[in-house]
Amino acid sequence: MPVTPVPARPTDVDDLHALRRALEDWMADRGVDQWPRGSLPRERVAQQVDAGEWWVVRDDEGLAATIRLLWSDPDFWGDDPTPAVYVHGLMVARRRSGDGLGSALLDWAAARGRDAGVGLFRLDCRTSNPALRRYYESQGFTAVGERDFGTHRNTLLEQPLRTSPPARS
Repeated sequence: MPVTPVPARPTDVDDLHALRRALEDWMADRGVDQWPRGSLPRERVAQQVDAGEWWVVRDDEGLAATIRLLWSDPDFWGDDPTPAVYVHGLMVARRRSGDGLGSALLDWAAARGRDAGVGLFRLDCRTSNPALRRYYESQGFTAVGERDFGTHRNTLLEQPLRTSPPARS
């Protein structure tokens, strides 16, 4: 399923923040340790939207999915000068769960990286979230390290970008 995300606008901030909060609640209710409740303030989302980092996909019911695309990520990957595309904030509304939208967004982000001529596609997840790590590994990512934040650890994952997307299993 190909998707064509559009850049988020300031009018999208409330919807982005609401989706994030809904997913934080959904995960907390199920004991999933990824995004603690309230861990991404609305003001920060607004700053990131203003910086052109967020992309959105809408459907007939509203915001269906989002992805945050970066070209450097010193907070998680340090001062690594390796050209790469980084993803944060991959969110799919629960009503769209399981329909391939998350995979399609990852494919879209990889294509953006290839178009920019970078060789690596990187993302992360909390080390305490093995289900998300397995999902990313099923999408062709390999764990290459960890980052200790004191309160939690994140697994760093990457995949090389090829001229065509890797086959999905």
